[in-house]
Amino acid sequence: QVQLVESGGGLVQAGGSLRLSCVASGRTLSRDIMAWFRQAPGKEHEFVAGLDWRTDWTFYRDSVKDRFTVSRDIAKNTVYLQMDSLKPDDTAVYYCAADVSLLAFIRMTPNVYDYWGQGTRVTVSS
Repeated sequence: QVQLVESGGGLVQAGGSLRLSCVASGRTLSRDIMAWFRQAPGKEHEFVAGLDWRTDWTFYRDSVKDRFTVSRDIAKNTVYLQMDSLKPDDTAVYYCAADVSLLAFIRMTPNVYDYWGQGTRVTVSS
């Protein structure tokens, strides 16, 4: 079992920055895929970024490339999402998710992820 707790959301003006954190507990992350998703009102979960814990490889959706950075702190069992140059379209609840399957790789489909956090709200004002 892996428990995920996100934090760091809030209200920010367009062009501003936020850093989201996702702390994992229950066991030490090792072969897992960690991902950030978001869900805007009335919309489905949307993949934002992923990180392969084994290799530190990362992958982003096109709309956040060059603005968002996903990273990890192995000692803290934590994954981060640094969000810069925020836009009103980035407004959503952001979720951290973990795919713990044996041969996992970064995927954009929400239903392959086994564990989810409770979400943290990000609101970007224009």
